Amino acid sequence: MSITHTAVVNAPLDEVFAWHERPGALHRLLPPWQPMRAIREAESLADGRAVLGLPGGLRWPAQHRRADFDPPNRFVDERIVAGAASLPPALAGRWIHDHRFAAESPDSTRITDHVDTLVPGALLRSTFHYRHRQLLDDLSAHRAAREAGLTPSVIAVTGASGMVGTQLCAFLTTGGHRVIRLVRRNANGPDERTWDPDAPAPDLLDGVDAVIHLAGAPIAGRFTARHKSTVRDSRVGPTRRLAELAARTRVGPTVFISASAIGVYGHARPGETLDESASPGDDFLAGVVRDWEDATAPAAAAAIRTVQVRTGIVQSPRGGTLQIQRPLFTAGLGGRLGSGAQALSWIDLDDLIDVYHRALYDPTLTGPVNATAPNPVTGSEYAATLAAVLHRPALLPTPAIGPQLILGREGARELALADQRVAPEVLSRRDHRFRRPSLEDCLRHQLGRTRAAD
Repeated sequence: MSITHTAVVNAPLDEVFAWHERPGALHRLLPPWQPMRAIREAESLADGRAVLGLPGGLRWPAQHRRADFDPPNRFVDERIVAGAASLPPALAGRWIHDHRFAAESPDSTRITDHVDTLVPGALLRSTFHYRHRQLLDDLSAHRAAREAGLTPSVIAVTGASGMVGTQLCAFLTTGGHRVIRLVRRNANGPDERTWDPDAPAPDLLDGVDAVIHLAGAPIAGRFTARHKSTVRDSRVGPTRRLAELAARTRVGPTVFISASAIGVYGHARPGETLDESASPGDDFLAGVVRDWEDATAPAAAAAIRTVQVRTGIVQSPRGGTLQIQRPLFTAGLGGRLGSGAQALSWIDLDDLIDVYHRALYDPTLTGPVNATAPNPVTGSEYAATLAAVLHRPALLPTPAIGPQLILGREGARELALADQRVAPEVLSRRDHRFRRPSLEDCLRHQLGRTRAAD
């Protein structure tokens, strides 16, 4: 038994093959709805070995076969047994994945994935549709950046191991950039530097072209005094010290991009459409975000182009609200939160990555940028769309008391039940292209339920 899937991407053969050879390709191609993560990427498509992690500590080692390596036309990997943790997956039978590439024209490439396996092809169709769509969209984004003048750069990233950071770093390295992860533990290798948020080393940003600052303690949680202090202290002080260091570094970044949040507008803005010029709110999160954004001022004062990415509710089954709601809706236990009338401003994970990418190369982007899809929905619309994508009902609403039991009254009000209709006006004025402006398209892609894969 086997499956063959083919697609054509609008990029030259050598460019497509080179993308697969770079670090990050495995992260970008792994479907987010599958219980699988990349533990180690192959150092070479010729004879390297990748290792995927499965639930329960199981491992899926994939050995690349030198005899079948024919750049830029072909590489082959095969699941092997390498240790006790890889034995149970091997019981499913053979898995040999043949990747073939052929030029359709000077500017397009046909990709053919052939898998020799006992797994029914119907179970794999969504996986390969996802992979090819990711590749097409990523190559298109990198081409647009090159045309806008972005050259291979050295980019320092904090929060690189988080949901957004993992995918952003993978996207950047497959595009030919060097990513230096700023980590709080001892650095491991030349692409990591140890970062002390309270006292960053004077040479931390030497030779860096841009900084993308994502780090911060999770906001979700009961809004106790301790939790609120952690949320604030993990953002404001470290951001200011990093911005001050960027300003002092002689051969250092010319761009400083910091994460931010639409929480700056306050939780209760019914009937308003909030662009970047909207007034801030007066609740806890609004105050934190204002101070967080203000902390980037030292970089801006030093003539470093500074951008604050005000992020909406990120959609990915790897984390956030979708990770929580997906199993409930899959079990038929989903429904709207609270009244369902509140506006919900969301963004696809890959669209968020594109916003950070654009902030690297678009010299006109400065200050706050709303990173939200152009089509916000109500809570009821979100529940109905998720249910329809999963072919489940949405009949069990969660009253406001539900989130309050988990987050406390203040946390539920500012997070789960916030009413914010946010417009990405700065991006819209620049004709920014969103990969998935429709919530249904976003959820179908992220959950492997695209109609083309059915």
